[in-house]
Amino acid sequence: MASSTNQSKRNFFQRLSDRLNCRQVLNIMVFLGFMFNYMLRVNLTIAIVDMVKPANKTDIGDNSTADLYSTDCFVEPPEITNSSVKSAPPVDDGSRFEWDEYTQNLILGCFFWGYICTELPGGRLAEVVGARRVFGYSMLSASALTLLTPPAAQLSYVALIVLRVILGFMLGATWPAMHPMAAKWIPPMERSKFISNMMASSLGAAITMPVCGFLIASLGWESVFYVTGVVGLVWSVAWMLLVYDTPAQHPRISAEERRYIETSIGPSSTHKGKPLTVPWKPLLSSPPVWAIIITHGASVFSYFTVVNQLPTYMKYILHFKIKENGLLSSLPYLGKYVFALATSSLADYLRKTGKLSTTATRKIFTTFAVMLPSFLMLTQVFVGCDRLASVAIFTTALTVNGAVTAGYLGNGLDIAPNFSGTIFGMANTLSSLGGFLSTFMVGSLTFNNQTYAQWKIVFWILAGVYGVGSLVFLIFGTGELQPWNSPDYLKGGKPTAVSVNDDDDVEEAREEMVPIRSKT
Repeated sequence: MASSTNQSKRNFFQRLSDRLNCRQVLNIMVFLGFMFNYMLRVNLTIAIVDMVKPANKTDIGDNSTADLYSTDCFVEPPEITNSSVKSAPPVDDGSRFEWDEYTQNLILGCFFWGYICTELPGGRLAEVVGARRVFGYSMLSASALTLLTPPAAQLSYVALIVLRVILGFMLGATWPAMHPMAAKWIPPMERSKFISNMMASSLGAAITMPVCGFLIASLGWESVFYVTGVVGLVWSVAWMLLVYDTPAQHPRISAEERRYIETSIGPSSTHKGKPLTVPWKPLLSSPPVWAIIITHGASVFSYFTVVNQLPTYMKYILHFKIKENGLLSSLPYLGKYVFALATSSLADYLRKTGKLSTTATRKIFTTFAVMLPSFLMLTQVFVGCDRLASVAIFTTALTVNGAVTAGYLGNGLDIAPNFSGTIFGMANTLSSLGGFLSTFMVGSLTFNNQTYAQWKIVFWILAGVYGVGSLVFLIFGTGELQPWNSPDYLKGGKPTAVSVNDDDDVEEAREEMVPIRSKT
């Protein structure tokens, strides 16, 4: 009986593996990887609320003290009555800490000290040693560090800061590592959809917030780090078992799938021998490269500003209650992922069918994803006191921004797949700096001055940053493969002409793939 049961299990997993080819498994693992990647980043943001001893102060309903209410928006603050004023006595169960606001912000912000240090090195390292090890070991290390968070916090806040800096250092290498992986595994006409898996980070944030809230309420704040750490460890082990750097290294790939991938990609990123030396001079003097870097920096700066500051604006200017605030603040995360998936699939279809060139596709979707939010921020300047309109504007702006996966986000793979990790590492370094600047900007403008007049300045700045980023890519962006990507160029010879369009060999390889389901 036991033998029969085991055989049935084997048959089930055999049938399951027969239905998935290696690229499908890679897509699933990358999707989950970026969900869990962001989970390891935001878990402390949620848990710290319960980690700190409550202050003994007067609260007013769901909002904070009355003197912080904006008076220049025609929104009635909640009525203050004796029944609505209640005292929250401090609770000390032995596991909470006396951290003031400065210390809390220091603990939350120190993640980026390490994160910014490994963006560029992580992308280059993935090109040299392979994305499998860079992404896998980084996630494995970050998961282990997450398990150590409760004892580190109990030791001292300094120990927690050191741990979070190292955590950021490890996770900083993960995002740029994915472009070199795509360069080796994903045919050019499928790359927009593959890159959209990186937007699973938004979905991860939307799911992590309520799950961590449930864990805190049921098991205490420590459980957040133990559960997310174990999830990350399990994924890391699965990643190392299922994913390989190239089709040629994969032990379970079918001959037909390998031929289809290698034929589709061609020689643009399938060079043999030692990793290519980065051609720094032509790369740093390339307008298309700087178009990616500047546009990415502008888009992420604006995205982080809205996402991180939206709850504050909703609380103090629009006067949403905390429960409404949490629900509405999660909408952009969900919208961005859904839109990223839809637009990336459309972009790949348009390119594959020849309806649009790669250059036209990247420029159209980038303009849509970055310029439209610019106009929406301008609209917000004039209708920002309208609660319904504000929610619609913020949600729409961040949702359509998901179209960057069909635009500039994967553009490094178009212009220089051999150095796509380096390019994205440079772009993400700038965007990480933008995260610092956005927090400083809003904090400086609204410190002890939470008024709509000050927030209008924020919206004007966002409109300008979004607009500049869009125009830079519209003028200087391209989808053409750059000559310095070629090994022949680096050797001083004539660059090899490389086409990323479907030819007869690719069509033949694709037809062979139709009935094939390789074992993964």
